[in-house]
Amino acid sequence: MTKIYHNPKCTKSRAAFELLESRGIECEVVKYLDDPPSEKELRQIVKMLGIKPRELARKGESLFKELGLRDKELTDKEWITILADHPKLIERPIVVHNGKAAIGRPTANIEAILDS
Repeated sequence: MTKIYHNPKCTKSRAAFELLESRGIECEVVKYLDDPPSEKELRQIVKMLGIKPRELARKGESLFKELGLRDKELTDKEWITILADHPKLIERPIVVHNGKAAIGRPTANIEAILDS
């Protein structure tokens, strides 16, 4: 099953969803702002992406600055907790397909996991 962590207000997220639809791929849509991923799910996503949790954060988001995260030295566990508590900070969209994940900026990242 394919899953997309989706924000329908985001242009890139809508483009990713349209890509999946155009390929005829049925997917579970998770509106992550309404239904945030758990810490366990975030750990799995980060592992599939092959990145550190900090890299999943939207650093340009005003909340990132408000929380003073730019200069904080946090552990991976602390980052996961922050992302779970503040889903607005999670990069979007994220597509999970056949045990792989991609951040859809650009959508070519998604195409790469669909074609592998």
